[in-house]
Amino acid sequence: MLSARLATLLALGLASPCVTMPAAAQGVQISNLSDMGFGLVTDIGSDQVRAQSVCAYSGLLGGRYTVTASGSGAGGTFTLSNGSATLPYEVQWSPSAGQMSGTNLVAGRPLSGQTMLLSCPVLQATNASLIVILRGIALSAAQAGNYTGTLTVILSAN
Repeated sequence: MLSARLATLLALGLASPCVTMPAAAQGVQISNLSDMGFGLVTDIGSDQVRAQSVCAYSGLLGGRYTVTASGSGAGGTFTLSNGSATLPYEVQWSPSAGQMSGTNLVAGRPLSGQTMLLSCPVLQATNASLIVILRGIALSAAQAGNYTGTLTVILSAN
């Protein structure tokens, strides 16, 4: 039997008759992500690398998690677009903060077996690195223009 309050909320459309339970994935989170800009690239023969330290947290015993990334290119590939041309990029992940290289991620393919060594939400610190690379060979072949794209990073329980 519904309580009078819940029945009123349902009638007003302010509540759902479904019971929602927290998902297991809520014990895993990533934070401190921000946009990565490469600015004007003038040295097109050299790799351009940007990295940011993030907080990867897993509430599971041992801090285990899986990281999966996908881009805004066709089929989730890692590509930037200027409207008429595309520019591929690479994504790497390191389970340590402050890194400029890591394990290559394949779009849509989970990288499992990651563990956190530092509980960053509690300590307000970072413990992993997300690295994006524009390879010089791809830059040399690219058309001039402003390229943009979206990189989606998902952490899940492992």
